[in-house]
Amino acid sequence: MKTLKKIGILFLVLAVLAGIAAIIFVQILKPDYSGEKVLVGLKQNVDVYYDKYGVPHIYSENELDAFRALGYVHAQDRLWQMELLRRIGSGGLSEVFGKNLITTDKFFLSLGIDDASKKAIDELNKNSEAVGIISAYLDGVNQFIAEGPTPVEFYLTGIDKKEFTINDVYNTMGYMAFSFAMGHKTDPLLTNIKDKLGPEYLADLPLHSSTDTEWIKNYPQNKTDSIGNSITAMVTNVLGKLELPLFEGSNSWVIAPEKTKNGKVIFANDPHIGFAQPSVWYEAHIETPTYSKYGYHMAGIPFPVLGHNRNLAYGMTMFENDDVDFYYEENNPSNDNQYKKDGKWVDYEEITKTIKVKDWEDVTFSFKKSSHGPILNGIADQVVGERPIAMSWIYTQEKNTVVDAFYELSHAENLTAFKKALPKIHAPGLNIMYGDAEGNIGWFATAKLYRIPDSVNTKLVYEYDKGLPEQKEYLDFSENPQAVNPPWHYVYSANNQPDSIAGMLYPGYYLPENRAKRIVQLLEPKDDWDTKEVSKMILDVTSPVHKEIIESLTQLVDRSQLDTEEVALLDSLRSWDGTYSLKSVEATVYTGWVYYLLKNIFKDELGPEMFNQLLSTHLVKRSIAPIIANKKSIWWDNVATADLVESREVIVQHSFLDAIRSLKESLGPNAAEWTWNKVHTLEHGHPIGQVEALRSFFNVGPFPVHGTREVINNLAFPIDSTGLYKVSSGPSTRRVIDFSDVENSISILPTGQSGNPFSEHYDDQAQMYIEGKFRKMMMNEEEIKSKASSVLVFKAK
Repeated sequence: MKTLKKIGILFLVLAVLAGIAAIIFVQILKPDYSGEKVLVGLKQNVDVYYDKYGVPHIYSENELDAFRALGYVHAQDRLWQMELLRRIGSGGLSEVFGKNLITTDKFFLSLGIDDASKKAIDELNKNSEAVGIISAYLDGVNQFIAEGPTPVEFYLTGIDKKEFTINDVYNTMGYMAFSFAMGHKTDPLLTNIKDKLGPEYLADLPLHSSTDTEWIKNYPQNKTDSIGNSITAMVTNVLGKLELPLFEGSNSWVIAPEKTKNGKVIFANDPHIGFAQPSVWYEAHIETPTYSKYGYHMAGIPFPVLGHNRNLAYGMTMFENDDVDFYYEENNPSNDNQYKKDGKWVDYEEITKTIKVKDWEDVTFSFKKSSHGPILNGIADQVVGERPIAMSWIYTQEKNTVVDAFYELSHAENLTAFKKALPKIHAPGLNIMYGDAEGNIGWFATAKLYRIPDSVNTKLVYEYDKGLPEQKEYLDFSENPQAVNPPWHYVYSANNQPDSIAGMLYPGYYLPENRAKRIVQLLEPKDDWDTKEVSKMILDVTSPVHKEIIESLTQLVDRSQLDTEEVALLDSLRSWDGTYSLKSVEATVYTGWVYYLLKNIFKDELGPEMFNQLLSTHLVKRSIAPIIANKKSIWWDNVATADLVESREVIVQHSFLDAIRSLKESLGPNAAEWTWNKVHTLEHGHPIGQVEALRSFFNVGPFPVHGTREVINNLAFPIDSTGLYKVSSGPSTRRVIDFSDVENSISILPTGQSGNPFSEHYDDQAQMYIEGKFRKMMMNEEEIKSKASSVLVFKAK
């Protein structure tokens, strides 16, 4: 008995010691938000005041010291995120996650992001101010790597910390550019549809720019009027499983003084990015005698992509222009290492790369490259067949000055200086939004655009000698779509189609007009906007387009074939205003109806794989309203029923009944319980959170959430037969900046500032975000210092 008692006491002591060790371990791994640290390279001390949400307010006597401190504090909150993002473009994911990522690493290496980064760095002026700031920032990051605690993810994955270089900064920008490019998803799929079904099946799809949609109107300041099989499906799926942020869409609008209550510009922006934990943006406020900015930073990039100060504000949405092209190459029948160029056989360039793989031997592979770009056969699993397909991407083919552009944008103090930086953004295509304290507003579509002959369909893989010429005729930036101080007193972008460009409607992968229509509908009649009303607008969950679609669909249903309950649901839908509130039954029924409508229209012709690929594109969102209006579309007939030709009305009716049947199976027989909150949820996933035992520790949520696809509060989700709509992307921040009271401007993050799960700021904004609340973006020095929750002082050595 005494022996058992001793053993029990021993186990108790060991448990207590293990608990103490765990507590000490956790405390060691936490970010350090207070105290003093020596930061190598500082000329003078730097004070960092953390507010109650963990946002660092950095006060320094010079810029280099400020950015050196930023590098350190950014790394201690987001080093794991920095590590993952820098690895994508350089093909380094397999080294962390193992052999399942080899195909993804091959694809990104063949894209040439890492090679383009090295080329851009070779061409850099190493003595420029921008390079000086990047170097100072990286010094801060690398000092944290050398001296700070190792994030828990490094222990769990077994990888070592390594210093960051300027090449990593460029690779992260390259990944951002890639995730913008919708052409990777769309062009090969449309070519597959044409080859499998025939060109007539493309005729009823909205492939081209439309004259019947809500346009973003041009108003260039110097003119008086405007000028009259999816490759990425595989990559997107893998990156989505890793819970990495993919750039999807965005809203922004800037209201001129003539339409605001206080006679000053109001700026709003909510970029739509894939949800992940940590969220994409790291907020930091820097004050020096020569630089003042409250900025939103991507992991590993020193210059804010979004930002404001007392003089101006800027933000972005995705332009969605077509900057990716695919070409069939014609191989030499007697030599597969040659292809036809200008009527002659020339050698492919052969490139060899090596991938490090966790718990596996290194993988060395080779791929061919034509003058158009890399040959994707054998690299991307979705490229099948013997015909070689080359991919041409503006980002890797033109001189890369994107980092320089964001340096200049962040340092501009007026509209003139701001505009000078914009031509340096060649890719990705961005709508850059602008507003300032002087009353100026602006929208600028930034990308390297070029003339496209009317005979060229940019949405298909080009046959030999029939695509765009390799030597493109680039437009001067002044011809890009833009509006500066237009007479209607606001500018906006919702990834929708821009007005004509150099006399043509420029091809792109624009989103449908839903959000744009609602933004214009709300902005146009009102002339007394203030912060409160704009913050209410940014949370709007009503779709006038969905209401119009419902009106069309309900008229096509044969009510005599419905039972009493189905008629009641149909009547409820007819009176629905298109609002996606948590308790809406109509939102649930409509979304299910749309899924089965798409399935019954497209899946019989496309088959399961191509149908799922179509669902991942912007094209399918643009197709819903037009195809419903097109009674004679070839897609209505179900090709699986050889003895019957289905009409639009039959498919609409079947789809409605399919949706009702599915909802009864998943949510029960009582339609009153089919509320939106039960099916539309948001969980912020962490890569390590894929392990079920660690999910609750690393992931944040899930939460029921209002909103849906293509409303202003755009909370998007993959649509499928499950009837459960797990939100995958949405507002990565919501910002409202009022120049009548700039120090009380407001914002919110989806989870929190820190990517460290042991930090109190890991998820302290998550519930606020779900509830549509905001917090102050503090800029008043006295208030910041008096209300700081902690102070970290960096000492000069």
